[in-house]
Amino acid sequence: MAHPKRKISKTRRDKRRTHYKAVAPTVAICQTTGEAHLYHRAHWHEGKLYYKGKVVMEKEAA
Repeated sequence: MAHPKRKISKTRRDKRRTHYKAVAPTVAICQTTGEAHLYHRAHWHEGKLYYKGKVVMEKEAA
């Protein structure tokens, strides 16, 4: 295996890593409920599961 001939300085290492950033997730607003949710994900609102603005499932009463 290859080994570095010289130690890479902290500055040089950090310059390389500047492009690694955390990106905030894109949030959509449901047209039916007005609820904020992640794109392409179903979300619960008042006991109902919505996907693409339509009710997919309702919570059962216990």
